[in-house]
Amino acid sequence: MTATPAKILLVDDEPDILEILEFNLQKEGFEVATAGNGEEGLAVAREFQPDLIVLDIMMPVMDGVEVCRQLRADSKFDNTIITFLTAREEDYSQIAALDTGGDDYITKPIRPRVLISRVKALLRRNARQEEEEDTKSILIGDLEIDLEQIVVRRGEERIELAKKEFDLLTLLAGKPGKVFSREEIFNKVWGSDVIVGNRTIDVHIRKLREKLGDHYIKTIKGIGYKFEF
Repeated sequence: MTATPAKILLVDDEPDILEILEFNLQKEGFEVATAGNGEEGLAVAREFQPDLIVLDIMMPVMDGVEVCRQLRADSKFDNTIITFLTAREEDYSQIAALDTGGDDYITKPIRPRVLISRVKALLRRNARQEEEEDTKSILIGDLEIDLEQIVVRRGEERIELAKKEFDLLTLLAGKPGKVFSREEIFNKVWGSDVIVGNRTIDVHIRKLREKLGDHYIKTIKGIGYKFEF
């Protein structure tokens, strides 16, 4: 039985970029739809229901950040992967993209083969997360994160974590490779209505690195953190 191809939506105001990316993604067997501005992209997304959206930030009519914000407000897109494609490298544009619910960002110019690799990696990550949602533990690299006993194991070693350390690790490891902004971490681990100091996340990251090793959690300067293995 042939698997249903993943559906990819490309939203960009540069026709040349749309054409070359659409061609290469279709060659890989993806079902592809395109849109030339943010407003059109929003309409196509609602009709096409893509698995993954590649969304430019700077576009006429409606920018990519606003498109993402509106999509994330609709429960139909809770499991849709959104990655931003942008020529802008300033920290604030990347932070805005991630804070509105983006899963990743890719800086232009980008080779089609690189984009395809990133798309496949994001789809694999999403599929792995959906499988783990029905399980009682997360297995990643050499770590087992036991969601029932609130403990981490590495082989025969049992690693005890404080509750917030465990919650932070579970958030990051649940989507390996995803960059989590500091604001997103605060909201999901501590709650948006809880006031904590600016150094709280840094302290918890330091403690996790002390207990697990330095190589799992990577700092993304000016944005936040991601889990790698």
